[in-house]
Amino acid sequence: MHEMSIAMAVVGQVEEAAGPGGTRAVESVRLRVGELAGVVPDALRFCFELVCAGTVLDGAELSFDPVPGRARCGPCAWEWDTGMPPHLCCPKCDGAAAELVSGRELRITEVRWAPEPQPAVDRE
Repeated sequence: MHEMSIAMAVVGQVEEAAGPGGTRAVESVRLRVGELAGVVPDALRFCFELVCAGTVLDGAELSFDPVPGRARCGPCAWEWDTGMPPHLCCPKCDGAAAELVSGRELRITEVRWAPEPQPAVDRE
C-alpha cells in the first residue's frame, strides 16, 4: 500500500514547513490528486490519520481536489477525458499516439494552520 508512504511524505513536508521544533499546529491539509495517480483517497485518509498521531498534524483534516485524467491525440490534437480505466485511443481519429495532459497530479495545495495562541494580558 503506497498510500502510507504518500501520507508519510505529506506529513514530513508539512512538519518541515511548521518551522523549527514544529511549533505551529495544523487544522487541515488539501491535496490535488489526479484520477490517474493511482491513489485510493480513503486508504490515504486512513494512513494520514495514523501518521499524524503525535505530530503537529494530530487531528488535522485531509481533503482532496480531484483532477480528471485528460489526454491529447498527437496526430489530430483532440483532447478527451480518459476515464478509469483510462481510454488512451483518440475518440475522434482512433489514433493511439496519446499524451497525458492531466490526471497524474499529487501535490499539497493548501495547509491551514491553527491560530497561534495569544499571550495572556495581565489586567490589573
